[in-house]
Amino acid sequence: MRRPNKIIRVLGVAVLAGLTACGTSDALGPDAAQGIEGLVLLGPQCPVQSVENPCPDLPHQAWIHVRTPEGEPVTRIRSGDDGRFRVGLHPGFYVLDPESGDPFPVAEDVDVIVKKGVFTPVTVSFDTGIR
Repeated sequence: MRRPNKIIRVLGVAVLAGLTACGTSDALGPDAAQGIEGLVLLGPQCPVQSVENPCPDLPHQAWIHVRTPEGEPVTRIRSGDDGRFRVGLHPGFYVLDPESGDPFPVAEDVDVIVKKGVFTPVTVSFDTGIR
């Protein structure tokens, strides 16, 4: 009688391992050969800018959803205090969907193509609403 229980346990482990191996995530680990590396900026910082009084955009820490063109989630990343982020991905087409504030800061989606063996540079710009 013990033998059927052992067979069921072995089959259960095999099925679970197979389902785990079939994950759909395109996100790769930190040693990936390709992906996206970017900078998140927040601006404008001043209502009036001039050559004598420049007011550059500043680095911004934000959450960014990485999605397929169909809107399926791939991963979620956060830029650092310096506004920089890096994520390894399989080659393909992706959409960066930055988490906007309510009502500001706000950012538009960014389309990105990842090619084999290359990290694609991207800038994500958040609008402060300052005018």
